[in-house]
Amino acid sequence: MSKFFSQDKKGQIGFELTSENRLKKIISYIIEIVKVILVSLAIIVPIRYFLIQPFYVKGASMEPNFYDHEYLIIDEISYRFNEPKRGDIIVFKYPKDKSQYFIKRIIGLPNEKIEISNEKIIIYNEENPKGMVIDEPYLEEGLKTLGNQTVNLGPEEYFVLGDNRLSSYDSRSFGPIQRKLIVGKVWIRGWPFNKIKVFEAPQYNF
Repeated sequence: MSKFFSQDKKGQIGFELTSENRLKKIISYIIEIVKVILVSLAIIVPIRYFLIQPFYVKGASMEPNFYDHEYLIIDEISYRFNEPKRGDIIVFKYPKDKSQYFIKRIIGLPNEKIEISNEKIIIYNEENPKGMVIDEPYLEEGLKTLGNQTVNLGPEEYFVLGDNRLSSYDSRSFGPIQRKLIVGKVWIRGWPFNKIKVFEAPQYNF
């Protein structure tokens, strides 16, 4: 390989790259870019597919807490170590068509009895064998839960409802959902920016 030097008008001498040196620098630059991409993928892919997942809200069933086209981040890892809680807002596979995903709120837990009567929800469990009317602070004031039914949940079943009770297709229609159908719980609302929020399960009256 030949090397040569050049002298400028001030008499300074500098090394000039040959075409071979230029090629080596380009290859080195490309290799660095590939490394950055591979490292990024090694971090992002596991997070995307095993820890969190984006989800777009469709429809009005969770208004006024969630609106159509809002962008949510779903926590997929928490339920690998802890059981879903009452009040958690979850994304799950629709029992009758697992290619569809729904967003609802958990109201009834495994082995509980859920009674909807006189526009109220009554929870029967070990702590409340005589039943307790659930207080739901996240609903619009005056909103009632329509329906007249009693459901006994199995050891892996959850009763879910939309926050917009007058416009929600939920467990009142398709019944309880199995634990295995739950994808994760809503963690963060990322869009719109002026409504960014981290979500936690609400406190109930029992």
